Order: sequence, then structure tokens, then C-alpha cells
Amino acid sequence: MKTHQLNALLAIVLAASLFAACKKDKADDAALSTIRPTTAQSNAYVTQLIEFNPAPGQFVNTTISDTTAATGTLKTIQGLVSLGAWGGYITVGFDHTVMDRDGQADFIVYGNAFASFAEPAVIWVMQDTNGNGKADDTWYEIQGSAYFKPGYIRNYSVTYTRPACDTCSVPWKDNQGKTGVVQTNVFHTQAYYPKGIKSNTVTYTGTLLPSTNINMSNPSFITSASFDYGYGDNSAGGDQIDIATAIDAKGNKANLKGIDFIKVQTGILANMGWLGEQSTEFTGAADLSLLKK
Repeated sequence: MKTHQLNALLAIVLAASLFAACKKDKADDAALSTIRPTTAQSNAYVTQLIEFNPAPGQFVNTTISDTTAATGTLKTIQGLVSLGAWGGYITVGFDHTVMDRDGQADFIVYGNAFASFAEPAVIWVMQDTNGNGKADDTWYEIQGSAYFKPGYIRNYSVTYTRPACDTCSVPWKDNQGKTGVVQTNVFHTQAYYPKGIKSNTVTYTGTLLPSTNINMSNPSFITSASFDYGYGDNSAGGDQIDIATAIDAKGNKANLKGIDFIKVQTGILANMGWLGEQSTEFTGAADLSLLKK
């Protein structure tokens, strides 16, 4: 290659590198410009209910799975709302941006898990990149310990169908060709299909977690072990989450500066005999940097 051709090639490579660096800097500047700083008035806990959309389940259409219950999880860790079967979710927001702290957990999600029994939820996070105060930017999944283990499926969806009668089990079909029902039980005799859904079918999309931690070998003592880390309603006392573990749709690190919204979504599709369906409970969430030691 002649000298002038080599110089021209090097100039092109250098220009491309400078353009990429400039583009990244602009993206970083845009992300930083929409960060809502912590103030003396900032609340450690989530303060805004963005959306509550439970899937069919044994607590749906009761007082622990309605909008009032969902609102009761704000500004506290002592609320309680059931999200129903797989796919049901709640989206909540902070009154400030929760910043990613190097090498530390940044926020905590509370549920009612206890020893030998968890109902894990996939956690999604969003930074208010466009600065409009709405949860309309990109959701990023928190990469937990079940990531790509057998039974873990991204871009999973389930369609539930309104049953023939209020007390009938709720049929479902997923995008893997499998079918089943959300089984009714004698302890909860109300309709399991959410009354707020007017259509005869409803589809939820998200990530499916493995159900292999559920042990039904002793029907009178069914257990559901927790995953190692990274999910809601997974550990007694709450689940601490590091924003740095957020990944994009391709599985790459999201590299978020901070987050403004979280979505907690029931992650396992399973019936557990007389206990009913696996359904995540959410009791609150908080910015760890603002919690009193």
C-alpha cells in the first residue's frame, strides 16, 4: 500500500473513532441532563404508581389485588399487592433518579418471601432518558442468577382467555405452543379473570423464569426455593439490586447512569396444588442510598 493511501486510511479510521466517541459523549450528556437529583425532600421509597396490570389469579378481584392495594405499596415497605399469575406486573416510580453506585446495590424490592418459599419476579428498570416524567423509554431487565438456565425464556408471552364461568379455571396458551389453566381452588371462589379487562383475551409479554425450584413431592408441604440473586419476592427481608446488572434486549450491559422507574413482573408460570398459582407479591421498593442505616 502506498504511503498516501495508508495515510488516507488512517485518517478515515481516526475520523470514525472521533465520531463514535463524540456520539457516545452526546448520549452520555443526554442521559445525565435528565437525571433528577436527590434533595432533602426526596423520599427513599417509590412514590408514584404508574401502572398495575395483574394477570389472572386466586387473589385477583379481591382487596389485595386492586388499585387501592397497589397504591398502598407507595412510600412504605408494608403494603401488599398480588400480581397474579405469570406476566402480571406493577410499575412504580421514584421522585428522584436512583443513581448507579460502583460495586454496590442501589435499590431494594420488597415482597413477602420467607424461608423455603419464594415467588420470584423479574425486575425491569428504566431511566427517564427523554425527561418527560413518563415511563415511555426503554425497559431493561435485571440479569438475575437464573439467566439462561434451562427453563429461562426471554420474549416469552402468554395469552389468557376468559373462562366460560366466573368460577371456572382460566385457560392460557403461550408462544411456545404450550397450554394450561390457572386452576381455581376452594379457598378463593371469586372470578380469577381480572374484571378490569373487558376483552375476552389478554396477552402478557416478558421473561419466563424456571419453575425447577418448586418441590411438590410432599403435597402437604410444598416448597419454592429462592434463586441466588436478582429477583423480586425472592428473599426474606427484600432483594437488593445493582443497576449495573441491567441488560438490553440483546443481553448486553445497559450501562445506565441511574433509573427512575421499576417494573416488577411475576416470573414463574406454575400451579402449586392446593396453594394455587405461583403469584408474586409486591410490598414496596426503596433507594438504598436514602435508607437510614
